[in-house]
Amino acid sequence: MHQPLVAVSSDVKQFENYTWHAAPQQYLEAAISGAGVLPVLVPNFGDRLDLDELLSSVDGVMLTGSKSNVDPRLYGEEATEANGPYDFARDSTTMPLIRKAIERGVPLLAICRGIQELNVALGGSLATEIQDREGIADHRAPVSDNQDERFAIHQVATIKPGSCLAGVFGPGDIMVNSVHRQAVERLGSKLQVEAVAPDGTVEAVSVRDSRAFAVGVQWHPEYWVKSDDVSQRIFKAFGDAVRAHAVARQAARTAAE
Repeated sequence: MHQPLVAVSSDVKQFENYTWHAAPQQYLEAAISGAGVLPVLVPNFGDRLDLDELLSSVDGVMLTGSKSNVDPRLYGEEATEANGPYDFARDSTTMPLIRKAIERGVPLLAICRGIQELNVALGGSLATEIQDREGIADHRAPVSDNQDERFAIHQVATIKPGSCLAGVFGPGDIMVNSVHRQAVERLGSKLQVEAVAPDGTVEAVSVRDSRAFAVGVQWHPEYWVKSDDVSQRIFKAFGDAVRAHAVARQAARTAAE
């Protein structure tokens, strides 16, 4: 089979006197080498985009991590400079994209900011600056100019028995990295917890009764997809779901002809 297309979220960045819609290479590389799909960047133009047409043309959606945070006003909180930076154009695009992808049964993998977008899109809220909360570990990356050190795998995540990810990894503990200062607080409707950190922080969720693979992870599997088994498995599971969707979509087209 040819590489199926996967829609990938992008960030809006200002540099070189231009406004860019871009995604880090690690995510695109992981989509190609880990999931075996062809990533296609979605520009952030909100309701100017025909998302139904987009989702009729792709077989998966991947939401990337980002330095920016989801606008707190989307879950009833105040947007402050300390909680930034924000990317309002991205929010205006990913929120409806998530809801439509789930409604249409298009496979979805949401990473870092992506799991937070998934939670907010389904009515949940986020805990901000969790490192300042009593009993919560510091989940931020260590201060370093070395990316391998910042994204080092060092944290336990416990997979819930009977969950979607238990089918990917088996139940019990896996080792992941941790590079975030926000986390799921109030769980969105239709979501269920898939994995937690030792301090109870939600590390993964899935969409209950989803028609397709629909998982969000707080860690960064894209960074170590070429060398870490856990990272490889999550992208393989996503890629397998994307290919299954592509086969089903082709069968439906053939039957209609």
